[in-house]
Amino acid sequence: MAAASVTETFAVGNAVELAVVERSGFVESRHAGSAVVLRADGTLIRALGDVTTPIFPRSSMKPFQAIAVMASGVTLRGEDAAVATASHSGTEKHATLARGLLSRAGVPESALGCPAAWPDDTASRDALVRLGAGKAPIYMNCSGKHAAMLAACAQNDWPLAGYLDPEHPLQKRILDVVERFTGERPAASGIDGCGAPVHALSLTALARGIARIATSKSSSPFAIYREAGFLAEAVRSNGWVIAGPGMPDTVVIDRLGLFIKTGAEGIMVASADDGTTVALKVLDGSLRAATIVALSLLADAGAIARSDVDALAPDLHLAVSGGGRQVGEIRASYI
Repeated sequence: MAAASVTETFAVGNAVELAVVERSGFVESRHAGSAVVLRADGTLIRALGDVTTPIFPRSSMKPFQAIAVMASGVTLRGEDAAVATASHSGTEKHATLARGLLSRAGVPESALGCPAAWPDDTASRDALVRLGAGKAPIYMNCSGKHAAMLAACAQNDWPLAGYLDPEHPLQKRILDVVERFTGERPAASGIDGCGAPVHALSLTALARGIARIATSKSSSPFAIYREAGFLAEAVRSNGWVIAGPGMPDTVVIDRLGLFIKTGAEGIMVASADDGTTVALKVLDGSLRAATIVALSLLADAGAIARSDVDALAPDLHLAVSGGGRQVGEIRASYI
């Protein structure tokens, strides 16, 4: 099969089966995709499918964006750093963190360039409805990232208007951080769902970059790696910020202490304490099997305990229901 052009991701024929959906002993659906597992130093442990053709990392690119903000003079620590890289569920606590970033930077909430949205968290949405309030950019799952970006603009006297333009100084700084950590020049660029630029990278480059972030230390003699270390600490210590109640990223961080980040359209990155890192894309864009596949690959590599994955699985929404009871499950099926 001919190689894919740089304007598209890998083809179906270059993917492998990653997971299946089983109902009553019958395999009802299959999820194909590609995945790569690297050691902390970037050494290849395992490759499933095509791991060299570019993919859009979507929100799995947020750690690089947050580091660029931090390297631009904005001090982000703890929950503030976590919300800058979060895909949060829009609870009032998340909105408060994002508003705090804006307030301290002297930036009005109206400057947010992400779309207005309802909270993904049902209880939070219901509370807004009871108050007669509507959807707003602050509840969009990327509002923390956007608030941090605006804070960087204020810190450096960069214009707030147009901060999402690829030619804006902030976006150029982000691109530099992406290339520095991944070791790869993006093959293409586009506009993410929140309006920010997103850059196409191979799964191998994405995993390499995430491994470098996850293994960075806040005591590093190099400024940018110090910031990466603070970010890694923030993610592992504030699982609730990264996603939200009952969401897979939060469950995995709180229970296993991994550095993990979901991205739309079937993207997942996860890094264990020893730096072993997985990056994967489910080709059909579904995320329902992504977490269990990533955890299974880390367990196969010996980076986490298989028993811990098995104990966690019931909380990852993998059950297949029929008539109000479980009749099957979503499970990893790669070979």
